[in-house]
Amino acid sequence: MKKKLLLHSCCAPCSSAVIEKLQNDFDLTIYYYNPNIYPQAEFERRQNEQIAYCKKLGIDIIFGRYEPCEYDKAIKGMENMPEKSPRCYACYELRIQEVSKKAKEGGFDFFTTTLSISPHKNAQWINEIGKKFEFESCKFYEADFKKQNGYLRSLQLSKENGFYRQEYCGCEMSMLARKEKERGQTQDGGGL
Repeated sequence: MKKKLLLHSCCAPCSSAVIEKLQNDFDLTIYYYNPNIYPQAEFERRQNEQIAYCKKLGIDIIFGRYEPCEYDKAIKGMENMPEKSPRCYACYELRIQEVSKKAKEGGFDFFTTTLSISPHKNAQWINEIGKKFEFESCKFYEADFKKQNGYLRSLQLSKENGFYRQEYCGCEMSMLARKEKERGQTQDGGGL
C-alpha cells in the first residue's frame, strides 16, 4: 500500500510535473492553499484550472480558505522587498506551515509543495521550512523539483494540457514587478 502524501500546489502548471514524478510512489492528494495570490480573480482562475487537472487525473483535491489578510500579516514590513527576498521566505513559510497542519490532521505520511519546481524559488529555503514543520508521524518530502528537467517537463505538460500559465508568481508585488519590467522593455524598444 502506498504512503499518503499531501501535495501543496500553487497552480496546475507547477503541479503537473511534480504529480507525474510522485504519483507512482505515493497516494497523492492536492492541497490548494494560496492566500498570497492577487487579485481574487487570479486566485480563482488558478484554482479552477487545478480542479480541472485533478479531475482529469482522478486525484483528490482539498482547499484552504482564501485569506489574503493572513498573507499580508506574514509579510508585514517586507512589502517593498524584491523577489527572492525574506518576503518570499515568509510566504513559503505561511503556506508550508498550513500544509503541514492539514497533513497531520488528515493522517498523511508525508507532505510537500510544488514550489521548488520554479527556477525563481529557493529550494533550500523551501526544504528548510518543510523540515521545521514536520511531525514525527508526518514527514516533509524534501525535493528540488526543478532538477532533472522538472521545470522543462512542467512546460511540456502545460503545453500538452493547454494550461493557462500566469506571468507572475502570484502576489501583488510580483504582478507589479512584472508590469514594470514589461513597461521598461517596451520603452526601450524591446519586445515582450
